[in-house]
Amino acid sequence: MSRITGSVDISRRPEEVYAYLTDPTHLPEWQESAVNVRRTGGAPGTSGQRVTVTRHFGRRDMEMNVELDELDPPRSWHVHGVDGRVRPDVRGTIEPLDNGARSRVRFSVDFEGHGIGKALVPLVVKPRARKEMPRDEQHLKEILERGAPV
Repeated sequence: MSRITGSVDISRRPEEVYAYLTDPTHLPEWQESAVNVRRTGGAPGTSGQRVTVTRHFGRRDMEMNVELDELDPPRSWHVHGVDGRVRPDVRGTIEPLDNGARSRVRFSVDFEGHGIGKALVPLVVKPRARKEMPRDEQHLKEILERGAPV
C-alpha cells in the first residue's frame, strides 16, 4: 500500500504552525486516536527527541515509541517509530502562503509492521489512518486558527 497523504491550509504563520506540530505533547489535542504522550529522551524541540504515544484503537490502547528527526524549522520534520509492532513514518512540510501570513501543511504517513503488526498495518492501521487523517487536519486547523498557544 502507498503512503497516506493530506494537506490543510491554516491561517497562522509557518513558525507558529511548526512550533505546535513539532511539540508532540500537543498530539492528543488534535489527533483523535492519540490519548497520551510521554517524553522518553532527548531535549524538547531537538532532533533525537523521543516520545511514547499512546493511541486508542477499537477497545485497546497501543503504545508507539517514536523519534523526531530531520527538523528544518519552519519547513519540515520527520517522525519515525523506533520499536514495536507498528512503526509509523511521518513526514511533514509547511509552505508559507500570502507572504508568510498563512501556512499549507502537508502530511505523508506510512507504517511498517513487525510480527503481528505485519497483519495489523494493512487490515486495521492504514484504513483507520485514512479515515482519521482528514478529521485530524480539520481539528488542527480549528485549534490553531482559534489562537492556540504554541
